[in-house]
Amino acid sequence: MAKDIFTEEQQQLVREAIQEAELKTSGEVKVHIENHCKEETMDRAAFVFEQLEMHKTALRNGVLFYLALKDRQFAILGDVGINQKVPEGFWDKISEMMLAYFQKGDFAKGLIEGVKEAGVQLKAHFPYQKDDVNELSDDISFGNN
Repeated sequence: MAKDIFTEEQQQLVREAIQEAELKTSGEVKVHIENHCKEETMDRAAFVFEQLEMHKTALRNGVLFYLALKDRQFAILGDVGINQKVPEGFWDKISEMMLAYFQKGDFAKGLIEGVKEAGVQLKAHFPYQKDDVNELSDDISFGNN
């Protein structure tokens, strides 16, 4: 099971990175991990995005980090609100940085650094509002496959 790859400590570090990123923004970040992706990676990420109801955030500024560990595939999917604001190629730059960690087998560190970088952009375009509500759980979600 995908959850077995990450220790409790690693899960906590990813959760803390999400919480840290969200402290400075009204944006929402979610990490979803499973073992296998039986379809095109972005299609699967879009399906998970919808299943997690990330498209229902008030400002449409959710970001999903999707990782299929055993198939060695991952995607970053931003909702329409954030995608209209970030510079072209932004997600590609984060992906390249994360891939360097993944290639060394350090999946937790790759996710943490990717989440932090996404948080910087979210803060720039969707600053924290005093009435902000955490719309999505900060816990990693795990697939069953």
